[in-house]
Amino acid sequence: MRRISTNTRLLLWIDRWFGGPVCGLLTIVRRAAWLASRQLPEAPPHSVLFLKVAEQGSTVLAYDAIRRAVERFGRNNVFFMVFEENRFIVDLLGLIPVENVLVVETSSPWAMLRSCCRRLLEVRRRKIDVCIDMEFFSRSSAAIAFLTGARRRIGFHTYFREGPYRGDLMTHRVLYNPHLRTSQAFSSLVCAIDTDPGKLPTLPFVLPSSPALPILTPAPEEREAMRRLFGNLGMSPNHRLILLNANASDLLPLRKWPEENYAALARRLLEGFADLTVAFTGSMEEADRTADLVRNVGSTRCLCLAGRTTLRQLVIAYGLAEVLVTNDSGPAHFAALTEIDVVALFGPETPLLFSPSGSRSHPVWAGLACSPCVNALNNRQSACRDNECMQAITVGQVFDMVSRIYRTRTGRLADGPPAGPGQA
Repeated sequence: MRRISTNTRLLLWIDRWFGGPVCGLLTIVRRAAWLASRQLPEAPPHSVLFLKVAEQGSTVLAYDAIRRAVERFGRNNVFFMVFEENRFIVDLLGLIPVENVLVVETSSPWAMLRSCCRRLLEVRRRKIDVCIDMEFFSRSSAAIAFLTGARRRIGFHTYFREGPYRGDLMTHRVLYNPHLRTSQAFSSLVCAIDTDPGKLPTLPFVLPSSPALPILTPAPEEREAMRRLFGNLGMSPNHRLILLNANASDLLPLRKWPEENYAALARRLLEGFADLTVAFTGSMEEADRTADLVRNVGSTRCLCLAGRTTLRQLVIAYGLAEVLVTNDSGPAHFAALTEIDVVALFGPETPLLFSPSGSRSHPVWAGLACSPCVNALNNRQSACRDNECMQAITVGQVFDMVSRIYRTRTGRLADGPPAGPGQA
């Protein structure tokens, strides 16, 4: 699995210090152009571009929004702009034609700028007339949305400056509702396409619950290749599999549960279930650290998958396993596209908004008085330097939940005969 190559801190720094002035300048340009132009009636829109360049997990949460757009405009008229390392999940959702995914390169800041300019020219050439900015108050994405030239630009807006300033670049300014699940908030952007901009932020309808996500069905040879990989790493064919993801994205390292807790959890699971193999996942860049964590567990039934799979292979591995335990990060949402049970550990953010939906999602949250401390309105920044909200989640608490899920999936109340991975 390849980790996000973009320098996240650099992007946040650019967005913070340069994004505001750029958005302010473009707002002046927009208003001047409006005054100088004749306001003609708009024709009904025929195509839509989703702008969600970063955060793979949030793209999964946007499934219902994309589905609504496909139903409205037709599959061939829906486009998606995304960083190159994140297009994997767009393709995995299977809603948008591969040729409609507009990729922005991220190998360097200059490559990103050149690539973004090319994508903007392509959008203008295609005359896409709706742009939906799904980034939460990113100044850069607001500027990109304006520069697409789309006649309808829809995004979250800070009406009373309750969030970061990013100008007045949207034609349809949707009020961010922090009481809606993120998937519903994204859907509200699509529902606003046909709303009179003068009536916003009022959206006088009730959003239904998000539909179930599609389940990835890999080819038989893909599943068999993953089983061979497990066997080559030393997993018995009669064992079941539990996956642990001890990593989190660079965007918010406060989301990490202590690594020693993951090691302790792995030991307790291996001691409690004789037919079980535990594997740690991670990116290529995290392989050495993850391997050290596996050695710390000290069991031949504990494996290191970090750096050994592509992202697609990782999702296939989820489908062959029983349970994934992970920090609040992308893997929790990728796994929701399979039949694995997901135990996601939350602290700085709340599962009420960001947890995967469905009966196979089992969020764990200590609910401290200071938690959640990051959200869309504060640009996901926190003054906290000691994530006690994550440390408050105990190994015993997670072990008990995983054990209960594991016994339910295997149809037993105590340790019993094993079955092969993915055969339950």
